[in-house]
Amino acid sequence: MTSRILPLFALLLAIGIFFGYVSPLWNGKVASTKAAIVEDTAALAAATRYTARQNQLASEKAAIDPAALARLEIFLPDSVDNVGLILDINALAARSGLALSSIDVAHSNASGSGAGTAPGMSGAPVTPGMASSGASAVGTVDLTLAADGTYSALQTFLDGIERSARLLDVRDLTVKGSNNGVYTYQMTLRIYWLR
Repeated sequence: MTSRILPLFALLLAIGIFFGYVSPLWNGKVASTKAAIVEDTAALAAATRYTARQNQLASEKAAIDPAALARLEIFLPDSVDNVGLILDINALAARSGLALSSIDVAHSNASGSGAGTAPGMSGAPVTPGMASSGASAVGTVDLTLAADGTYSALQTFLDGIERSARLLDVRDLTVKGSNNGVYTYQMTLRIYWLR
């Protein structure tokens, strides 16, 4: 009889150990550890792909002519640089023969979507990287200018705006006449910058 009880007791003890210790450990800690290993492996693979893509883009950027990159930075800068911009516009107006009487910031936005404010302008600053995923990466600032001068001075000024290395649009132009050949001009320029 003892020969039958001892194997039966060992079998019951083995079943108890399996359901009481091994199964909870296997389905709990071991399963969560396996899941964590799978997630970490996926994250490591993504990091490896990211690093490879980053290295590829860095080598492609290094292959670009530095002079072309400098021209691109002037064409579409990563900030408004309102002081430099106003100085450039003022110098262009002086070379053209126009006398600027005022320069004001009309408004800024992200190329037609939303109405944010550009860094350094009135209101809360918008920093690079703040554009939402649906918003454009190009921001705009509208400047209103008031100037006095002859028609040929205006033509020279607009020709300078057209040939500017910086991306500018003349959005609005109003001319007030005079009897002496010196006109009053009110214009709106749109300045583009990379967010």
